[in-house]
This record gives sequence, structure tokens and C-alpha cells, in this order.
Amino acid sequence: MVTKEEIMKIAILSKLSVSEDEIDKLTEDMGEIISFADTINNAADEDSGFDNINNLSNVLREDEVVPSLDRQLILQNAKDSDDGCFMVKNIMK
Repeated sequence: MVTKEEIMKIAILSKLSVSEDEIDKLTEDMGEIISFADTINNAADEDSGFDNINNLSNVLREDEVVPSLDRQLILQNAKDSDDGCFMVKNIMK
């Protein structure tokens, strides 16, 4: 369980001002939080086989190099190009 002294120490380290009424409430809340965390930590974590109930698997294909379009054909309608690249206006000023 969390003590009032531990809450005060945390408040001092966090540079928080905490009233006496808040200390009682914070002590209670922190105890509940830690109790809940302990419940989660104690949950069974053995392999239940539930992670892939539909037996799905990734189907990946091999990468293949395929011919692409001719660069000159692509750039023929470009307003401006340089060294095989589209030239665009710089809008960041």
C-alpha cells in the first residue's frame, strides 16, 4: 500500500503543492491504481493460441525489376525539366 509519506515525497519531487485533504484522496487513489496494476501483472500470460484464430498468414511476393515508362515520354509535357527531373517552383520563402 502507498503511505502518506510516499505521496508527500512524490509531491515534493514533482514540485506540487498538495493540501492535507488532497493527500488522503491521492493516497487512496494511488493505492487503487497500484492494486489494479498488480491485478494486470498477475493475469495469466501463457500461450492461449488465441492470437491467430483465423489461421491468417502474410502472402508476400518476390520483388521483380520490371521495365518502366520512358523518361523522355514522361517529361515531354513538363513545363520545365532539368537532368530528367521535373522542375517546380519553390513556394517556401
